[in-house]
Amino acid sequence: MNPSPSSQTWSQRFETALHPAIAQFNASIGFDIELIEYDLTGSQAHAKMLAKTGIISPEEGEQLVQGLEMIRQEYRRGEFNPGVEEEDVHFAVEHRLTQLLGDVAKKLHTARSRNDQVGADTRLYLRDQIHHIQTQLRQFQQALLSLAQANVETLIPGYTHLQRAQPLSLAHHLLAYVDMIQRDSARLADLLHRVNISPLGCGALAGTPFPIDRHYTAELLGFESAYANSLDGVSDRDFAIEFACAASLILVHLSRLSEEIILWASEEFSFITLTDRCATGSSIMPQKKNPDVPELVRGKTGRVFGHLQSLLVMVKGLPLAYNKDFQEDKEALFDTVNTVRACLQAMTILLEEGLEFRPTRLADAVASDFSNATDVADYLAAKGVPFREAYNLVGKVVKTSLSANKLLKDLTLEEWRSLHPAFESDIYDAIAPRQVVAARNSVGGTGFDQVRQALAAAAERLKAEAEN
Repeated sequence: MNPSPSSQTWSQRFETALHPAIAQFNASIGFDIELIEYDLTGSQAHAKMLAKTGIISPEEGEQLVQGLEMIRQEYRRGEFNPGVEEEDVHFAVEHRLTQLLGDVAKKLHTARSRNDQVGADTRLYLRDQIHHIQTQLRQFQQALLSLAQANVETLIPGYTHLQRAQPLSLAHHLLAYVDMIQRDSARLADLLHRVNISPLGCGALAGTPFPIDRHYTAELLGFESAYANSLDGVSDRDFAIEFACAASLILVHLSRLSEEIILWASEEFSFITLTDRCATGSSIMPQKKNPDVPELVRGKTGRVFGHLQSLLVMVKGLPLAYNKDFQEDKEALFDTVNTVRACLQAMTILLEEGLEFRPTRLADAVASDFSNATDVADYLAAKGVPFREAYNLVGKVVKTSLSANKLLKDLTLEEWRSLHPAFESDIYDAIAPRQVVAARNSVGGTGFDQVRQALAAAAERLKAEAEN
C-alpha cells in the first residue's frame, strides 16, 4: 500500500498510516510552525557541525545550509505552508529539504533526534522573546517615569486596606511600579542563563556514537553552554516553567496598576480622566467611558496564571526522558509570550496617551481627610511626648473632630492647646498636605527631595540598560 507523507517518516516497522483523526490529534504543525525560523537556524548549525567533524562532507554541509536558507526564504514569502500531514515543523522542514536536495537532505538528521532538536528550537525562540520583553519592560518603565517626572509635586492620597492613610507624591506612587518592573526585568535576565543552554547532541536521550562537537553548535547558536547530562537535556522544561512564573509576576504588577487605574477613573475617585484614545463607550448608555485596557489586562492575568499551572502539572509526573506530553508546552509558552507582550504594549500606550491626572481633584482629596493624623502624633513626639501617648491623644482628637464635622486643620489654636500644651501655631504648617509629604524625607520616602533623587537614579539606570 502507499503510505501517507507522514507515515513515510517512520521506519519500516510501520505498515499502515495513522488513522486520520489520530494524525490530526497527534500533529503540532498548527502551532509549532512558530518555531520554523529557529528550527532552520538550528539545523544550519547542525549541518555545519556535521561537516566540521567529517560526519558529512563539506560540500554536503554547504548544500544543506543553502537548502535550509531556501526554505527560510520560501516561508517568508508565504510559499511554504505545511499542513497537518507533515505532523510537526521539524518533519515539514526535512520533507521540503528532501524535495529540494534529494538524498543529501536525508543526512541532516544524522546524530540528532527531534527530542534535542525541539529543545533547542524552543530555547532559541524563548531567548529572543525574553529580549523583546525586556525592551518592552524598559519602554513601560519609561512611560511611568515620564508621568512621574511631570508629577513630583502632585499629591495623591495613599491607602492601606483601601482606606485613606497618608498623602503621597504622585511620582512616588508611580515609581513604586518602576521598581516592581525592575525586579521583573532582573528575573528575566537571571532566567536567560538557564534558557541559554544547548541540548543539541543529547540525541533522543543517551547521546550519540557519532564524533559530534556539541560545543561548536552551542557556539554557533549563541548558547552559553551545553547540557552536561543528555537525559536532563531532552527532558528539562524548568526554563519554560520559570518563564511562565516570571511572566505571571509581570502580569501581577500590570494587573495591580490596572486595578488602581480602574478605581481612579471611577466617578467616586475621579483622580484621572480617560482619553478617547484608550477608552470605549456603552452600547446603550451614552454617558459611559469604559477603562477597557486595564480591565482586559486584569482579565488576561488569569490566563497567564493558568499556563503556569498547566506547565507545572504537565511536568510533575513525567519519568525521564522525553514524553509526548512535552508537546503541550508550546501553546502555553507561545500564548504566555503573546499575552505578556500585548499587555505591555497596551499598558504603555495607556500611560502615554490614554489617561490624564486631575491635580486639582487630587489636591482636594488630600486636603479633606484625616491622613495627616500621624503627623500630629509625630509633631508631639518631636517635642518630647512619648509617641504612644501622642498616638492615643490624636485618636481622641480625630474622634471628637468627626463628631463636630471638622477636619484637623479647622481646629483653633485654643482647641489644640486644650488637648496638650505642646501645641503651638506651627501645627498648621506641620499638618498641611504638602508639608506632610515633604517631611517624609527618609531614604526611599515620599519626600520631594527623595523622589527627585529616585527619579534621577531610575532615569540613569534605564539609560544604561538601553545602551547595553
